[in-house]
Amino acid sequence: MSTQKGKDRLELLQGTLDLLILRTLIFGPQHGQGIARAIHQVSEDELLVEHGALYPALQRLEERGWIVAEWGTSANNRKARFYTLTPRGRKELTKETTRWRRLATAIGRVLGPAEGKG
Repeated sequence: MSTQKGKDRLELLQGTLDLLILRTLIFGPQHGQGIARAIHQVSEDELLVEHGALYPALQRLEERGWIVAEWGTSANNRKARFYTLTPRGRKELTKETTRWRRLATAIGRVLGPAEGKG
């Protein structure tokens, strides 16, 4: 996963892509491109999920039983695998969201208040 060209790259902690995929699927089944597009849009174009990272992550989540996949037809009438969050995946999402927020809060404390722009 990377940022847009021309911007500083945002390096993500291990497991962050998994968390973002699970969060995206809370809104319902989605195919791979739809997941990548949703993450890109919700992050206000900061995060660009590359195919080389997305599909191994989807496979890993499926192997863990956190998502399931079935074939369907996309909006542009192409055959695609649609991924759905499982109850185990929902539980993991809750656990990891709490963990990530605790981490972000702790890091924020160490960094202190944001400096003013200008």
